[in-house]
Amino acid sequence: MSVRNLIEKNSQSMTPSERKLTAVLLSDYPFAGLASIQELAERAEVSPPSISRFVTKIGLSGYAEMQRSLIAEMKDGDRSPVEIHATGKQIEGGYLSGFLSRAVGQMQSAGAAITEGQFNRICALFADPKRNIYALGGRISDTIAQHLSFHLRQARAGVFHIPRDPERWPEYLLRMKPGDVLFLVDFRRYQPNLRRLAKQAADRKAQVVLMTDKWMSPANKYATEVLAVPIEISTIWDSYAAALAVTEAMATHVAEEDWEATRQRIEAWDAVRQTEQESSS
Repeated sequence: MSVRNLIEKNSQSMTPSERKLTAVLLSDYPFAGLASIQELAERAEVSPPSISRFVTKIGLSGYAEMQRSLIAEMKDGDRSPVEIHATGKQIEGGYLSGFLSRAVGQMQSAGAAITEGQFNRICALFADPKRNIYALGGRISDTIAQHLSFHLRQARAGVFHIPRDPERWPEYLLRMKPGDVLFLVDFRRYQPNLRRLAKQAADRKAQVVLMTDKWMSPANKYATEVLAVPIEISTIWDSYAAALAVTEAMATHVAEEDWEATRQRIEAWDAVRQTEQESSS
């Protein structure tokens, strides 16, 4: 059984710090696990003894055995070519088809980096009617947060998109109750104010779900769940195609899990929209 499969098998029993470690390991699999235990501990913001306990927990005798297993996987060709970034390579041939091909590879890498266990845990948080959901992203990545909040609002009540103006954030922070969820999206060229917002939400006992990249937003220090999605496709800008796909998968899964309630809410939503259109015409 591969190290990735061992992690997946034990994902349900992991602590918040072990989930952070899992996100780091899977975001750059298998290379992250080939670093020294001190380097991995610094990157994941956990202690070396915590890593040793984690490795034992997933069924290996120690960190050295995990590294040997990862090297063996590489030699056996277990790592898919779509997980290897083509850094610095220009798109050859038709640009559109080449770009879309890289985007497909990026999405497949996202599927390998996020376990089904983690996906289901986060969807359960989003679906819990006792929890309010707050969403916000960075300068460009806020479109991902808006996408999630718009679709979740059609499926359930208590979903809020936080405005980008930090002067308005106290209003939303003061609403947060213990157990509520803050969904943050922060990719490289990270925003310091999102780190501060994550800390303030965590101080209020909210659950911070962070979507970031393999380099890890500083906000990950306060996150209970970290979704490390690939964003590199060797073009002038990073691509958020995989991030959007993961976001749509979460919103769709939440909506379909209780379809009867979702159907009733969408019908009521559309009825209000229709009334507004008729009154304005």
